[in-house]
Amino acid sequence: MTKKGHDYLFVIVDRFSKMYVLIPCKKTITTQDATNFFFSHVWVHLGLPSSIVSNKDRFLDKFWTCSWKKMDKILKKSIAFHP
Repeated sequence: MTKKGHDYLFVIVDRFSKMYVLIPCKKTITTQDATNFFFSHVWVHLGLPSSIVSNKDRFLDKFWTCSWKKMDKILKKSIAFHP
């Protein structure tokens, strides 16, 4: 527990450059909080991804949808089944 009441670290890792960002936060954060953390701490250093490798997780789906909506863009998702 920190003096400001943070009890968790929000960890973001760029697998290509091996760079990481540690953001102190509380145990329960919303998708909107995660989006705000991304734009205020990560986007400044790493920029936006040119593509998303996997979007099968519910949190990632909500996070990227919220992020792209914040930029007034449309996120194009792919489906898992490709005949």
